[in-house]
Amino acid sequence: MKIYTKLEEITDMPDTSVALGNFDGVHLGHQAIIKEAVSTARKKTSQGIPEKAAVFTFSTHPKNLIPGAKHVENIIYSDEKRDLIESLGVDYYIDIEFNEDIMTMEPADYVRDLLLEKFHAKDVFCGFNYRFGYKAAGNTETLRRLGEEYGFRLHEMPPVMVDGEVVSSTLIRELIRSGDIDECDRFLGRNYTIGGEVVVGNKLGKSIGFPTSNIMIDETMVTPPNGVYITYLVYNGVRYPSITNVGVKPTVGAFRKNIETHVFNFDKELYGKQIRVEFIRMTRPEAKFASIGELCEQITRDCEEAKRYHGI
Repeated sequence: MKIYTKLEEITDMPDTSVALGNFDGVHLGHQAIIKEAVSTARKKTSQGIPEKAAVFTFSTHPKNLIPGAKHVENIIYSDEKRDLIESLGVDYYIDIEFNEDIMTMEPADYVRDLLLEKFHAKDVFCGFNYRFGYKAAGNTETLRRLGEEYGFRLHEMPPVMVDGEVVSSTLIRELIRSGDIDECDRFLGRNYTIGGEVVVGNKLGKSIGFPTSNIMIDETMVTPPNGVYITYLVYNGVRYPSITNVGVKPTVGAFRKNIETHVFNFDKELYGKQIRVEFIRMTRPEAKFASIGELCEQITRDCEEAKRYHGI
């Protein structure tokens, strides 16, 4: 997959089947749009009409540039987003910063200068609620009308539903914040993950028999509430059954919110290593205990529950 992070880099793109969107979670709805763009490109190429599959997205959320608007937290990391999109078979990944120039483009200029002149779009895919251009004045009807004028075909994708609910990034953020991780995973189509470099903690876990790998909270990301979660720790591409506490460790002092994961039957040293933690479900909220002894008893019960889930 060829990656562009600046529009100026694009000088020789072939005809494309291009998916448009923020794709800020690459959830089931986003995947449906991208898969259709890839499928169309492959089908037309097999018919002797060469097209490449492209995704046009932004490295920064458009709403975060609007003065006074509430900051939108990220669901996934930029490298995770790129890798997920590449895994869907995309040939060209256009991931540029959303800036004033993009924000103030008139819809017709957006289509002519970007979709046509830069991306050579022949087939355009987007969600039913896609908006673009100055003050979000452009919508799917605008794209359909301009497509008829300029000679590209619009494919407006209907919403993807899970048990009667429309899959959306807004809903997924709400589910993460509320701790409904198992529900969140159903809408993402994969396990929700948090990643980072393992840092040195207060070493309390090791002293009481439950050593943990600790990563700090990235404040640009949406994060689950303080509590205990059944998880997998992913290191070097291998998934290890684990249990994770998200929180501030109120029993032992005042600490910054972080993520500490205990891996079952694991003896590797991970300080300084990059890991990912896949969240399966929340088992209980974080609590303050009267003593370290009570905390240890509860951790033992938490681990037994997680072991049962993992089949250990």
